[in-house]
This record gives sequence, structure tokens and C-alpha cells, in this order.
Amino acid sequence: MPTGSASRFLALALAASCLVACSDDGSDEPPAPRAPVAADVARAITKALDRRATAVREADPTTYDKGLAPGRRFAQRQHTYFANLTQLPLSTFDYTLDPASLVRDGDAYWAVVRVRMQLDGFDDRPVTTPDRYLFRPARPGSSRMVLASTTDAAWEKRNHVEPQPWDSGPIEVRTGPGVLGIFDAGSVQHAGTVVGSVVDAIAGVSAFVPYPWTRAVVVYALSTNDFLSSIDDLPTGDPETLDGVAFPVPVAPGSRRLAATRFVLNPSMLGRSGREQERLVRHEVTHVAVGAHDDGAPVWLSEGLAEYVSVRPLAPQDRAISPEGLAAAKAGLDGLPGDDTFNGPDARQHYAVSWWACEYVASAFGSPALWSLLDAMAAKGADPDEVLQQQLGLTPESLAKRAGRLIVATYDPDSLLPPESTPSPTPSSSPSASPSGSPSGSPSGSPSGKASGSASPSPESPSPTSTG
Repeated sequence: MPTGSASRFLALALAASCLVACSDDGSDEPPAPRAPVAADVARAITKALDRRATAVREADPTTYDKGLAPGRRFAQRQHTYFANLTQLPLSTFDYTLDPASLVRDGDAYWAVVRVRMQLDGFDDRPVTTPDRYLFRPARPGSSRMVLASTTDAAWEKRNHVEPQPWDSGPIEVRTGPGVLGIFDAGSVQHAGTVVGSVVDAIAGVSAFVPYPWTRAVVVYALSTNDFLSSIDDLPTGDPETLDGVAFPVPVAPGSRRLAATRFVLNPSMLGRSGREQERLVRHEVTHVAVGAHDDGAPVWLSEGLAEYVSVRPLAPQDRAISPEGLAAAKAGLDGLPGDDTFNGPDARQHYAVSWWACEYVASAFGSPALWSLLDAMAAKGADPDEVLQQQLGLTPESLAKRAGRLIVATYDPDSLLPPESTPSPTPSSSPSASPSGSPSGSPSGSPSGKASGSASPSPESPSPTSTG
């Protein structure tokens, strides 16, 4: 069941607050400057930005409209953007002009603007995103500036500006305890189910993840894959093969500090059965809860842990495995999945093997051993193979073999492979106890530069024939 890890996250330059409404001129490249820009122009643009930010924070459409240049299409898109933002719980929303960026274009001026935005209760700190706007006098000879465009496609491409759902079209916001759900007209009918699944997942995941976290989650559940497709370095490279992806929200493009971790669901998951969707949501929420604690750890451990936590509430007979994972186990495993190939063609096999490697560790050494292993492997300069040997007395090869035998014993005991001299323990039929030793610090660190995605087992996936 491939899904995503907060430590395997892609280092996105997330534009958590970039504005991408279109201007009417359609030009990609503004002309070169024609004359020096006076200081009073910078002051006038700053005032325009301040008025606009205040209008958004106070949900004041009249003041907001007064800051727009004429143009029906532009106004329509700006009204959509305003409606989107005023649905969000904004604790911070403001603009900062870069005066050195001002470029004159006739009587208008292009300027780089930094948009600062924070979702109250969901972001640990504000997210700052650069964008490029066009301002012009409210009327000929006026010193008051109004916004005429928020689109410079060439500049945005060069500066890796990535729009969020509220930047790209109408959204519908739905909430629950600790949950902010971003939907659209084509997906909002599923909002109750999705938000409820995330609420339940927060409680369930918190019982097993030992790290302190906010227990607040932002989920994108949209009717198209446009946002999912926009994520760079997407696991498997094909959004159609992923059921969900957890991704980091850096405080600024290229920053190593995170404001939050969010996740997005593939539209195909919105109509799935309750158990399947709930398992996926628990997997993604596990990545949100773990945050940056698995930065530096091997993918098999971060993904295996998320799978391990995701199945805890399920009865053993309901913990389906992918056919690819069972087939690989029956053929015999000689190693754990590698980072570079984890999300390749054999991704389903890799997720299954990683999950059951964690099941073996928990059954043989106790579930706290999983989190100790994660902390040690994620430590700076750690060699995962050495950590595995030091903490558990295992090599990657021996752990993979034991995980494989445990898979076969659970899902197809009649075809058991010949046991080694040290038999594998049988997993408990009930969830393991929650780890008791919790680190005292809040999640911190940097994204590893990879996104984490997930693909559920198919409906034909084998179910256990014995407790697992």
C-alpha cells in the first residue's frame, strides 16, 4: 500500500499563499524599465497592499474591490480568490513590497511582493511566498495605485512558484475537530466522510506515535489531480498510481524550516469503501504526526511505520496485503527495499515488505523498538545497517527474510518456506501497546527533498488466514 512519509518528503517550494489570478493582457514578459522609479510610487504600492491585506483579514469585499483595476475577467478571478481566502482560518495575512524590484511599464509598475500567510491552529509559523504583481494608477494622474495583474508566468516559472488550491479556482472549506478540509464543487459531497476519517485518524494515530504533535491536519480532497500532479519528484512519477501524498510546507521556498505537513488525496479515493479510505488516511496522518522525525531514516522504515500504524485499528483478518508483496515473500526475500528504487515499478511489493519488517520488529522486540530504531537511524551521520545490527542484532537481509516468512505464515501458511534455525515469532492478533518513552521536543527539522505517496492494496489483495 504505497503511501507517503514526512521524512521522505519532497522538498517542495510550496506556495502556500501565492496569488495566481490572471490579468487581461496575457503577456508573459514585462518590458524593461523605462525610467527610474520614484520613492512615492513604492509608498503608494505599499499602501495598496496594506489595504488589500486588511480587506482580506476583515472579509471586507468593498475595500477589496476598490483596490482592483477595471477588467471583468480579472475581477472575477480576484473575487474567487477573495472568497477562498475568507473561508480559511487566517491568523496572519499580509504583503511586503520589494522596492528594488519595481519595473516601470508605461504608467504601470511591476513589483515582486512577498505574501505572508498562516493558517491558525494548523501552521506552526507563517509561510512566505514571492509573487509578481502589476500596479497602475487608479485613474490618470492619481497617486493611488490599484492592482492590475497577479500573473507573470515566465517569472513564476523561473522562481518555482507553485499555487495552492485556493490560488487556482473556487474551493469549499469544511472543518472538524483538528481538521481543515479543502474541497471543491466536485468533491464537497464527500466532505463529511473525509473529515470524519481524519478526525478519527488523529485520535488513532496519536495512540501509537510517541512524538508530541499539534493533532491538527490540513487535507486536500479535490475532484481533479491538478494539485497532486504539480508536486515535483512525485513518488512513481504518476499521480494516477497514488492514492495520497503527504508533503511538507516550508516557511519559504528553499527553506529547511517547516510551517506544517499536509496531505492530499487522489480523487479516486473519495468514493472508496470506508475501511480502505480510513486506512489510507491513517497512513497519511501518521506521516503528519511523525513530521521531520524520520528525516534521514531509510524509506523502508518511515513507510513501514506508517503502514504499521495504519492497520492497528483493523482486525487481523482485515489487514490486506498487496498480491505483489505476498508473491515476493513466497519467492524469498534477500534484502530490504532501497531508497532509490522504493517508489519504482515494485512499489507495492516494497510497501508490503517494509510494513511486515516493522511487524516483525514489533512482535519480536516490542513496538517501542520501532521508534527507537527510527530515532537512531534518522540521527545525523547514522549508518542504518549499523544501527539495525547494534539495536536488534539483525542485518537488512536477515530482517527481510524474517519479514517474508511472517508474511507467508500470516497470509498463506500452506506454502510456508523452510524455516531457518531461529524461527520468526508470530505477531499478536491485537494492536501493540503505545510506546511510553516520548521525546520532549516538538517536531523540527527539514524536509528530505522527497514526497511520499500511497497506493492502497487492490480489492483482490490477500487477507490473513491467521492472526497478524
